[in-house]
Amino acid sequence: MMDVQVDVLIIGAGPSGCVAASYLFNQGHRVKVVEKSHFPRFVIGESLLPRCMDHFEEVGLLDCLKERNYEVKAGARFLRDDVVCNFDFSQKHTEGWDWTWQVPRADFDHTLTQELIKRGVDIQFGHEVLDVQIQEDGSSTTQIKNDQGESYQVNAKFIVDSSGYGRVLPRLLDLDKPSSIPEHSSIFTHVKDLKRPEGREGTLITFDVLDTDTWFWVIPFSNGITSIGFVGKNELIDSYSGPNTERMKAMLKLTEYYHSRFEGLEFEFEPVCIRNYSKAVKKFYGKGFVLTGNSAEFLDPVFSSGVTFATESALQSSKLISKELNGETVDWEKDYADYIKYGVNVFATYVKEWYTGNLQTLFFHRPENLEVKKQICAVLAGYVWDETNPFVKKHDRIVANLAHVIDMQKKMSE
Repeated sequence: MMDVQVDVLIIGAGPSGCVAASYLFNQGHRVKVVEKSHFPRFVIGESLLPRCMDHFEEVGLLDCLKERNYEVKAGARFLRDDVVCNFDFSQKHTEGWDWTWQVPRADFDHTLTQELIKRGVDIQFGHEVLDVQIQEDGSSTTQIKNDQGESYQVNAKFIVDSSGYGRVLPRLLDLDKPSSIPEHSSIFTHVKDLKRPEGREGTLITFDVLDTDTWFWVIPFSNGITSIGFVGKNELIDSYSGPNTERMKAMLKLTEYYHSRFEGLEFEFEPVCIRNYSKAVKKFYGKGFVLTGNSAEFLDPVFSSGVTFATESALQSSKLISKELNGETVDWEKDYADYIKYGVNVFATYVKEWYTGNLQTLFFHRPENLEVKKQICAVLAGYVWDETNPFVKKHDRIVANLAHVIDMQKKMSE
């Protein structure tokens, strides 16, 4: 195969890679996207947040997604015992989109790539990155092999690693570091939701909270399929023996609310189990490269932040790459690393405080404080850079402090 010369090589054709490719292509830069898999392909991360709608709209990818008629996600429901906590994205502190989608990712990602290919973006599937050499000036030579075994080189001025769980550059450049998020496992599959209730109940994305560390997700799609899965401590998941299908069937008994709805239904595929899924990196960028989405940081799925961080980081980094390619000076530390870390740290606080139980205290305390709920709702919608929101600006202490006040009031009333 012939070697290739481009401005930007993008590794990975998921939502992060597609947003980056679309923006850079729209700006007139020469872009090549390489993807190890063949689409459509299954991947987890099926619940979006309203914030990512801004990204798809800005790069011109919103209309092709609207045509797919995905299930509208107007909020999220959390259940614990007999208490229901409903978040409505139209009732949030920060202005912005008040809805998004619940999506079968195989179709969603395929739709994005086909739209870009139709526009003329060079996307190659079944192409695996073998090695990357980055020069002092940031230019790079990447060795790639297609699934026919043919190898070639891509010479680029910049590399965007949007490889997600593949984590290509973190592996090749030794950028991984331990995550500070507690170690949990997840096990999940899809079912034909034959007993899905009519009306709103059948469309709601729901998190059934079984205990402080364990929860069950239900994500209905508009095609009649529903994604179901458990998250829990490693020892809980490991306590169920046998093939994953048998483990999942046994675990369904844990959810009293949903057991009858999903009992006896055949799984669309052998349930997948992922251990210790949270990831972190030593740095977000370097001379001639940037990490976006799950290649950089991946948090716990409890608040569905994955795709939003993927598209936020892709758009932010692409804007900086475009400026740099046009001869402008870019402050990558301030305008990318610090910016993305801020949002990651806000969301990481909510993940950690979920598992301490403090955030669950706020969710399920009655009577509800509607102003607090609006502010938390804005965070859950992905607007984690809005410092007018106390639950963003004071994220590192406000959740714990308010939970402590609630616990003290409860003790005083007993």
